[in-house]
Amino acid sequence: MSSLFRRRFKFLTWFEKLKGMFHSQNASHALEEELLSLQKLGAHTLRSHGFRVARTHMHDWIILLLLGGIVIVLYAVIHPFYRFVGRDMMTDLKYPLKDNTVPVWAVLVVAILLPVLIFVFIYYRRRDVYDLHHGVLGLFYSILITAVLTDAIKNAVGRPRPDFFWRCFPDGKDVYDHLGNVVCHGVASVIKEGHKSFPSGHTSLAFAGLGFLSLYLSGKIKVFDRKGHVAKLCIVILPIFVACLVGISRVDDYWHHWQDVFAGGILGLAVATFCYLQFFPSPYSDDGWGPYEYFRMLEERCTEQANTVNSLNVQAMEVQVVQQQNERSNHGPIGLSEAHEHCLDEMESGRR
Repeated sequence: MSSLFRRRFKFLTWFEKLKGMFHSQNASHALEEELLSLQKLGAHTLRSHGFRVARTHMHDWIILLLLGGIVIVLYAVIHPFYRFVGRDMMTDLKYPLKDNTVPVWAVLVVAILLPVLIFVFIYYRRRDVYDLHHGVLGLFYSILITAVLTDAIKNAVGRPRPDFFWRCFPDGKDVYDHLGNVVCHGVASVIKEGHKSFPSGHTSLAFAGLGFLSLYLSGKIKVFDRKGHVAKLCIVILPIFVACLVGISRVDDYWHHWQDVFAGGILGLAVATFCYLQFFPSPYSDDGWGPYEYFRMLEERCTEQANTVNSLNVQAMEVQVVQQQNERSNHGPIGLSEAHEHCLDEMESGRR
């Protein structure tokens, strides 16, 4: 009986130790896998986290659609303010009526499609859906907010374009009323467009999209990492340079005064900066290469992992305590059984 009890106790002790080792090995293995997944951005793809990100920002996309509707109303429905234009003011408004060197569709391609393609390219390199989503959402907000502000100011100011004379009088014969204001006899849509000089829409949209792209790239390639790699500035300045060329073309085509272009560039760049900082840290920050939500998600996962490790450590400590208690409780019965066997042996030997 005593030998059977000893073997049963040793087996239980060995099983508890093996169980504790199994838990600790699983915990370390899970921790290693979790650390590897945290180091790789590929853990957050469109398939695994896309629906979650889109659902979190559902209201942002709804507001974005409303902004798009406001832009359509401001551009197509509301008429600009027809300010007074006298004969003496026509000196600066007699520039020739020309076509656009950079049409609207080209601005949309450069300011929207090009940044989105770059965002998608970086996504396939890093597999970070947070970066892709916030880049696209921030870009769209930058474009639409700029468009709303630009069209609203255009309609409120109603400044004539440099080619307003030929819009108002296509035949070159100017007519004025008794107050000295123009009496236009040109095409209504052309005249309406002639009162939308300030600020430049082409320029503001170009700086809104390409300015956002410049900030995005400066964070991704860590331009301001204090290591003195000036060559990185060329990549960041290139989008701004293209936006400047778009603005210069508006003056060369006599569609805008230089003040219109300057104001449009400041407006677009300011909105792009605010929208970028809403989703991404400053390019000067050490964490400027990723969006805020990505780092917040990492903190949550690290906290969950730490809690998991702590719970496993507590379980391991409980197993050790149970082992110690079993050892202490079983020392007594083993000693009594041995003494009882010894007494029985003596009694048998005495009888013999």
